[in-house]
Amino acid sequence: MRRKRVLISGTLIAAALALAVVTVACDSGSPTSPSTGTVATVTITSSGVSPQQTRINVGQVVRFVNNDSVNRQINANPFPAHDGCPPINQVDVLTPGQSKETGVFTLAGTCGFHEHVTEGVEAFTGEILVGADAQPGGGTPAY
Repeated sequence: MRRKRVLISGTLIAAALALAVVTVACDSGSPTSPSTGTVATVTITSSGVSPQQTRINVGQVVRFVNNDSVNRQINANPFPAHDGCPPINQVDVLTPGQSKETGVFTLAGTCGFHEHVTEGVEAFTGEILVGADAQPGGGTPAY
């Protein structure tokens, strides 16, 4: 009888370990969009940022990808304080080919950003609309 209990216990432990491995393998570690299963992405080229408006939900992040041949620096508006939406500032400098994610957006609202090196060039500015009610040009969340 004792051998049977050990065998059952061993089987349960093996099943629990297999489940844990599958769970860890499926967790990408990044918040994803519930509608598409992907992280929203903004691409930077020599022509500017695209898209210039990105809508996400509270609790998500945005990935910035530098497809240009020069370093790019993404910062929150307003210039030069960069304090309107702190999660954006986590991106900071991107070398050519590099991608980084913002911090998690914990408040709804409109978060403006700009590429710091080309400050004032409209093609290098954009907005992250956080939450279903966020409007283009709308109010910045009070972080």
